[in-house]
Amino acid sequence: MTEDNFLNNIRSPEDLKKLSVGEMYQLAEEIRVKLIETVSENGGHLASNLGVVELTLAIHSVMDLPKDKIVWDVGHQSYTHKLLTGRCGLINTIRRENGLAGFPKRQESEYDSFNTGHSSTSVSAAFGIASGSTISGDKHYTVAVIGDGALSGGLALEGINNAGRSKENLIVILNDNKMSISKNVGSMARYLTSLRIRPTYLDTKSRVHRGLNKMPVLGKRLSHIISGTKRWIHKNFFGHEPTMFEQFGFKYYGPFDGHDIAQLQTALQAARRVEGPVLIHICTIKGKGYEYAEKDPRVFHGISAFDIETGEPKSSSKGYSDVFGDFMCRTAQDDKKVCAITAAMAMGTGLSDFAKKYKKRFFDVGIAEEHAVTFAAGLAVENIIPVFAVYSTFLQRSYDQILHDAALQHLHIVLAIDRAGIVGEDGETHQGIFDAAFLNTIPDTTVFAPSSFAELDDMMYQALYETQSVAAVRYPRGGELFIPEDYKYNKSDYSIYGNTDADLLIVTYGRLFSYACQTYEEMKKNGIDVCILKLNRIKPVSDDAWAAASGFSKCFFFEEGIKCGGIGETFGIGLYQRGFRGHFFLTAIEGFVPQAKVDSALHRLGLDAQGMKEKLLAEITEWSDEKYGEKEKA
Repeated sequence: MTEDNFLNNIRSPEDLKKLSVGEMYQLAEEIRVKLIETVSENGGHLASNLGVVELTLAIHSVMDLPKDKIVWDVGHQSYTHKLLTGRCGLINTIRRENGLAGFPKRQESEYDSFNTGHSSTSVSAAFGIASGSTISGDKHYTVAVIGDGALSGGLALEGINNAGRSKENLIVILNDNKMSISKNVGSMARYLTSLRIRPTYLDTKSRVHRGLNKMPVLGKRLSHIISGTKRWIHKNFFGHEPTMFEQFGFKYYGPFDGHDIAQLQTALQAARRVEGPVLIHICTIKGKGYEYAEKDPRVFHGISAFDIETGEPKSSSKGYSDVFGDFMCRTAQDDKKVCAITAAMAMGTGLSDFAKKYKKRFFDVGIAEEHAVTFAAGLAVENIIPVFAVYSTFLQRSYDQILHDAALQHLHIVLAIDRAGIVGEDGETHQGIFDAAFLNTIPDTTVFAPSSFAELDDMMYQALYETQSVAAVRYPRGGELFIPEDYKYNKSDYSIYGNTDADLLIVTYGRLFSYACQTYEEMKKNGIDVCILKLNRIKPVSDDAWAAASGFSKCFFFEEGIKCGGIGETFGIGLYQRGFRGHFFLTAIEGFVPQAKVDSALHRLGLDAQGMKEKLLAEITEWSDEKYGEKEKA
């Protein structure tokens, strides 16, 4: 840390413009210290933010913000952007309940021009913003910052394909750090490597034009002619065909050192003078400035609170992802047809060991969830058993492929849906609350919901060997919760726990079974009998499960998923269609869920033990005097 504290004096990008390049490097040092301190306490995305400090300073010092717009692809690398746009004093609240979001958020600041959280959206969004400014007559520059990993997502290429045909003031900055979350894979990664090692195109081009302009009479005219024949220039002067991006219609500048502020400023200023779309290719180091993050950027991509001195997490425990990974390794050892697929998430989904042990049967397709599902369907045609491990929030992108390419053809693929339900501090864009509802609409699909590690093993086996067509197993982030010792999973479609002679029935599935059991114990202390029906297979719901529920007076369904189209809604409709005469109450999620710790979010949604108890007591108040007496009512 330097004696001068520049960061505390930055209220907006206008303050940044007053600094020299040398002072900006001192500011960059302060920012890195602030980022490391903040993420070590709050958790979050560290390596990606450390890698774009100089780039963010260059953008904010050259562009006219907030008139000019920035779209951060994925958005997890926007912490420095927040520090420079009047939110430094609130950075300690990032990813906390009611605090700053860990991603750009339009409701939070006029400097956040587009909400992001999923990959590969920036070019399309920025092109739309630029086109909108042209239509409205309010011309400005739009910058899209996209990582090299995001280029494997089809939407990024769709955006580049369309934007390249335009004349909009669009600047795409390709942040090339050879990483997404896992190491980048595929042809795009190899292509960018070839660009990094070629002679710098921009420098060569400038030297040629300077030389021609000095020639008397014909020099300037020849320079103009050559400028109009780019393919000829590349082939004859530089020995290379135009870059892929130039073939799409972009002016290509780079690659540049992404940590050289002056060089980045020059590139941005040059891009502002160009009519039409420009792509600036920069190379950065993910995790720069913090030894542990540079050494292992995968671990420090998204990390919980950690000790700065050692780089070790402050707490760690076995989670569902680890149990899934162990199951996959054991199963692959015995069955040579089992394959694993991930979309740049080998570590996050627990497949790191599988990737090492079974290289020929492990497929990291990059950030391409749609491709992953259709690729899995192709494997299934050859009687291979593909397991696609994916976060619930990212599976949303694959709806059409699940429906059209797998279920419609009755192809047996297995979806291991990690981070199902509330995930916590990453907020609205990452909550896994929609998968149960959208899978519920797809015919020929089976969905399991384990409540413990042991059930995850059993249900994965069922999905692999006892189902046909599409099978999914959805499980939450983190570890298992309380399960009563006298509860045993019977490998059937549903389980009954508690007093079957009770008037009150709780129906739920997955992680919420633990809270239901706690509620059962609390109600029992008050002399109120409750029974629990746990759905093990949530799609299709078993006729026997409906039959078992129909004998109760009041049925309370609690669901850690979206209400509209969810399992609870289906269950309630099915009950009444089968002649249920009692009362059905559904507590599920409506709308998007903001960032908060998982426990806090579930409490606010009424889905924890306290919420369940309050719901039951509120609904039985009218008849509690008659049945249980004043003590239980209180």
